[in-house]
Amino acid sequence: MSDSAQRTRPRIAISVGDVGGVGPELSLCCAANQALKDRCLPVLYGPFAVLERVAVKLGYPLPEIVDVPVEHSESIQPGRFSRATGQASFDAVCRAIDATMNGETLAMVTGPIQKEAWHAAGITFPGHTELLAAKTGVDDFSMMLTSDTISCVLATIHVPLADVPAMLSIELVLRTIRHAADALERRRGRSPRVAVCGLNPHAGENGLFSHGEEASVIEPAIAQARDQGIDVVGPLPPDTAFTPRMRRNVDVYVCMYHDQGLIPLKALAFDDAVNVTLGLPIVRTSVDHGTALDLAWQGVAQTSSMLAAIEMAIDLAERP
Repeated sequence: MSDSAQRTRPRIAISVGDVGGVGPELSLCCAANQALKDRCLPVLYGPFAVLERVAVKLGYPLPEIVDVPVEHSESIQPGRFSRATGQASFDAVCRAIDATMNGETLAMVTGPIQKEAWHAAGITFPGHTELLAAKTGVDDFSMMLTSDTISCVLATIHVPLADVPAMLSIELVLRTIRHAADALERRRGRSPRVAVCGLNPHAGENGLFSHGEEASVIEPAIAQARDQGIDVVGPLPPDTAFTPRMRRNVDVYVCMYHDQGLIPLKALAFDDAVNVTLGLPIVRTSVDHGTALDLAWQGVAQTSSMLAAIEMAIDLAERP
């Protein structure tokens, strides 16, 4: 590759996630992928000392690394997380956000974190999405999990299931529908069909199996979305919304809570789905899986989701 070609490759920030899990090897493996390097310059954010150990063990070359140290790096072991690994993964994400906000990197991709490790470190954010919204000053945001097979956007994210009904509002559901429609229109280049799931069994069965959430919240939000020109159907019974016949006529689903969307998505597209945060002033994508502690540092973890996340980050950031 010529010097000029190298200079024009976009820099993509990759926070490696919890170093006790598979994030380091996934990041190193993807950074060594020649087809990916032809498109971008991967810049890893994480503890250099640990990444070097993993690289030597698995035979990966060391790419450009922004060192985000971890306490007692020599004692870090695969398959084990701690307060220290949680703090390091949090710090790495923050550094990657800052770099992307400042224009040092074109977009950012996040490796899997261990939320218990964040909690042990005293970090109050429940996950990446909420941290990204706070760091970028955004209140209007959504989480989308997407693949060629299925795409889901969540109305509520990392909250206890018992809290979901009280959190739902017409404004929230309508905002999520708009985010879903806008995101898929940019991806597909046409107006998408949005399917909205009900909250309750059988989408409430006209109030028999609900406390009125479909009638008082979800249906009015759908009506307002239609008034705004969005092609939207629902509320659909969640148990039949994701059948093959339904999916043929749906571009993106709006789901009321985390597992309503992620169970079908991971069942259908676990290896290649990508997490995208909608509504941010920067592009952020992520793998759709966790830290897989039992596979850490063995060189056997599937890179398909991380590769897809990096490719999508480049595509989204370069799109007009």
